[in-house]
Amino acid sequence: MPSLENSVTVISRSRVFPDQKSTLVDLKLSVSDLPMLSCHYIQKGCLFTRPHLPPHALLSHLKHALSLTLSHFPPLAGRLSTSEDGHVFLTCNDAGADFVSAAAKSVHVSDVFGGIDVPDVVKEFFTYDRTVSYDGHNRPILAVQVTELNDGVFIGCSVNHAVTDGTSLWNFINTFAEVSRGVGDVTRHPDFTRESVLISPAVLKVPQGGPKVTFNESEPLRERIFSFSREQILELKAMVNRKRTWTVDNGVEVLGKQSNDKINGKENGKLTEMLESLLLRNDVVSKTGNNKPVEISSFQSLCALLWRAITRARKLPSSKTTTFRMAVNCRHRLSPKLDPEYFGNAIQSVPTFATAGEVLSRDLRWSADQLNQSVAAHQDGKIRDTVADWEANPRCFPLGNPDGASVTMGSSPRFPMYDNDFGWGKPVAVRSGRANKFDGKISAFPGRDGNGSVDLEVVLAPETMAGIESDVEFMRYVSKK
Repeated sequence: MPSLENSVTVISRSRVFPDQKSTLVDLKLSVSDLPMLSCHYIQKGCLFTRPHLPPHALLSHLKHALSLTLSHFPPLAGRLSTSEDGHVFLTCNDAGADFVSAAAKSVHVSDVFGGIDVPDVVKEFFTYDRTVSYDGHNRPILAVQVTELNDGVFIGCSVNHAVTDGTSLWNFINTFAEVSRGVGDVTRHPDFTRESVLISPAVLKVPQGGPKVTFNESEPLRERIFSFSREQILELKAMVNRKRTWTVDNGVEVLGKQSNDKINGKENGKLTEMLESLLLRNDVVSKTGNNKPVEISSFQSLCALLWRAITRARKLPSSKTTTFRMAVNCRHRLSPKLDPEYFGNAIQSVPTFATAGEVLSRDLRWSADQLNQSVAAHQDGKIRDTVADWEANPRCFPLGNPDGASVTMGSSPRFPMYDNDFGWGKPVAVRSGRANKFDGKISAFPGRDGNGSVDLEVVLAPETMAGIESDVEFMRYVSKK
């Protein structure tokens, strides 16, 4: 395939204003918003086949739809402002969002998803490249770029990460699509209340000139989409949650407690518990209150599979501590709960730690169980502890992989990415831009086929990517193109 770099030409830039004047008061940035001031604008978008409208009519139509949608999401037409005492607010002043028209006539829809790696031209489908969210003081919170391809169109959104998380972003894009296809009564109604533990009196002090990203934006990376079908994920989940067996060093096989108790009585169960305790075997896992093994979710199983493959590919010393971070939605975990449509960031990063030796010498179930325990424990009390910790030392979020042993999972296969029908069918693919990418950054998307399929957007150092591509355990579950 010939190089597609520098294939995108910007044709025009304009400003789109809300159809109606905002009546919202200034919104104070929360404890979840403020740390994102040092992150890039989020860049997410959808690839479509050619619409039925000619290009000029399509652009006019989408501008009008965006104007109507901004009336439902006034903060996206606002700007950041900092008060004299250092508090940062989102001022809903109807200053507008940027709208960019671009063309890439040499790029086909198949070029975007037909190869092994994500082509670099995808990065050109987004504006505000490498823009830090603190810059929202001086530029729009949202920018939409519509890029005409040879046989399709890409609609890319760049939005300030101190203003939205993934939930809020996809709620906006879903609404934008609904308005575009003529839905009168939109499905989602964002909640702009600021009355929770996330709203804090603490002040984040920023350096002169504003914060910067905390990772190397120029490090060599490879980016690839790994797809997992529903059947493959169910097979993986069943394997992780299987009735397990242990083999003692002298070769005597001892069946797992949950499969033997009903046959051989309680005494055998006690024996197995003793063996678990004494041997600390791979398969010793957490139990529920009724002493049954906790069921590991499909997504946690998939995360554990990836954690092991990346750890193996990095060839880390067995004593090296590895970290797997997952972005957890706090809306339903707080007490009282936030509205599901709460607009803003309501996420916290939940780390799971284990040495490379533990991740690789124990089985897949063990790694998945560690992830399960970390996420399950992150409820109201833990969220409040995390808020208090930040208030004691306000700081920006340190994105990156400074020790070479971290994996950071973002986005979610539950986000309704393929619900974005702008009037001519659902997307062919979902892609992201260059924003916030570093060695070990993973984003989870739903598969286009739905029904539980998942795509993982994996960003790794080239040698690590080559390692997982040849990892038998990992590639066993990857869909073949």
